Amino acid sequence: MVTIYHKALKDKSIKALNEFRAGSWLYAEKPTSEELERLADAYAFDIGLLQDAMDPYEVPRLEIEDSIIYIFIRVPYEVEGRASTAPLLIAIGTDFVLTLAEQYLPIFEKFRDERIEFSTTQKTKLVLQILSEVNNAYHRFLNNISRKIRGTSVSIDRIDNKDIIQFVTFEHILNDFISALVPINDSLRTLLHGKSLTLYEEDKDLIEDFMLSNDQLVKLCSSNIKLIVNIRGAYSTIMTNNLNRIIKVLTVLTIVLTVPMIIASFYGMNVRLPLAASDHAFWIIVSITSVISACLFGIFVYKRWL
Repeated sequence: MVTIYHKALKDKSIKALNEFRAGSWLYAEKPTSEELERLADAYAFDIGLLQDAMDPYEVPRLEIEDSIIYIFIRVPYEVEGRASTAPLLIAIGTDFVLTLAEQYLPIFEKFRDERIEFSTTQKTKLVLQILSEVNNAYHRFLNNISRKIRGTSVSIDRIDNKDIIQFVTFEHILNDFISALVPINDSLRTLLHGKSLTLYEEDKDLIEDFMLSNDQLVKLCSSNIKLIVNIRGAYSTIMTNNLNRIIKVLTVLTIVLTVPMIIASFYGMNVRLPLAASDHAFWIIVSITSVISACLFGIFVYKRWL
């Protein structure tokens, strides 16, 4: 689906056009191969780069072809209750801005519902506003992940396998976020110091603020990954310590119970043995083995092996 939106500074609402007008926003969501070819023919896009944006594993980068700037980024979204990222292409031409995504992305709802004040004729500012919404989406997901991680770390002694699996999932998501955020700053730095895009002082300030915010997101991702690693390490240490204690207890019980078993096995032989003719042999043997076992148990307790 390809929709042409237009909104000038003086316009009160965004309009969907049937034909292209200078200063338009070309919104492409789940476009077909035929639609990609029509876009390439009508606006001189590189068809190969448009097709790259349809690859769900496309990496963020910046390309410039025939005076058109192609910015590939990854946008966070929620799928089946967990966070993931999807590719988004932002192409900046002489008199238009194109956004192309291979699936529905919630960040554009605010633009289409006009919950954000913007103008399609101010293409640089529009691109920065889109990037700002992407940044806000990362913030929301990271805050949610951070809250869950810190909530689990409070009761680390109650962590189970489900929590460990969730930590592995969080670590994968955070690494995905870092791999998506770092190249965005590289692309913006190229735009900031290059001559491919006309930037006013206000635009430069917005880009620098955005890059600073991106750096903070990367640091937040890194700190959460470090916290996950520390929690897993602490959990592993606790589990190892608990296992050692259990093994020590079982070992002590085995030693304490071995003495009565040995004495009892002796008296199970068909040979003459001490106290064999005594009427109180059973109670004497039980008493001796009990005293020996109690002494062994006392020694283990005194040595703090229990």
